[in-house]
Amino acid sequence: MNELKAKAYDLRQDTLDIIMAGGGGHIGGDMSVMETMVALYYCQMNISPENMDDPDRDRFVMSKGHCMETYYAVLCDRGFLDLEDVKARFSKFGSPYIGHPNNKLPGIEMNSGSLGHGLPVSVGMALAGKMDGRDYRVYTVMGDGELAEGSVWEGFMSGSMYKLDNLCAVIDRNHLQISGNTEDVMAHGDLAARIRSFGWNVIVVKDGNDLDQLNAAFDEAKTVKGRPTCVIAETVKGCGSAVMENKAPWHHKVPTAEEYKQIKADFAARKEALINE
Repeated sequence: MNELKAKAYDLRQDTLDIIMAGGGGHIGGDMSVMETMVALYYCQMNISPENMDDPDRDRFVMSKGHCMETYYAVLCDRGFLDLEDVKARFSKFGSPYIGHPNNKLPGIEMNSGSLGHGLPVSVGMALAGKMDGRDYRVYTVMGDGELAEGSVWEGFMSGSMYKLDNLCAVIDRNHLQISGNTEDVMAHGDLAARIRSFGWNVIVVKDGNDLDQLNAAFDEAKTVKGRPTCVIAETVKGCGSAVMENKAPWHHKVPTAEEYKQIKADFAARKEALINE
């Protein structure tokens, strides 16, 4: 597990390099969601480049599609895409490597980025699995700012209505969105209680940047029958470097050369600390 925790920092570096090469990206959310992506793609999901045509493969939807740079880094490391090609062409005119998921690329189930769509579509995927007698699971990752979209709550209603225990929604609860703190923009209050009131099982992960806690939550979700699960991962926006952490302007920001150097050093230091634990 320490190797995977260290890998999260290698993937953070890949993500940073993709952003620098393309001259843009949503770096703050990229970093807060990293451990969720590592837990899902390396520990939890039955998904690989070899089984994408298998109807029983698990499904993943990146609803907070602006965190595409982390998604690219993970897909490259898992063998779906080539990292050097992504870095060379990310955000270039005519490139398929755009700033949101593009389902013409290997490993990507649906286009997203217009916020609020990932959960309703995932409900449909999970319902289809039930109707077809398949045993796959569906995972979707949302941002906490995204919860202001009404379609999200329609998804919560229908997910419980159809008893979709093959569905797991993840909320990257980093408390910051493009215009500031979520509680100032559109307050969530007791988010866990709100989602439970829609009939969902809810698991709050107190440190959403800890792989052990995330994997325990996803393992528990697989045991729940008769209703879907929502994992609320309490994360840190910009996690990995003090340059970015808990700072709203890093929602969408390209580091300067000096900032890049410091962020890279911070990633390396934290990786080293994990290896030496």
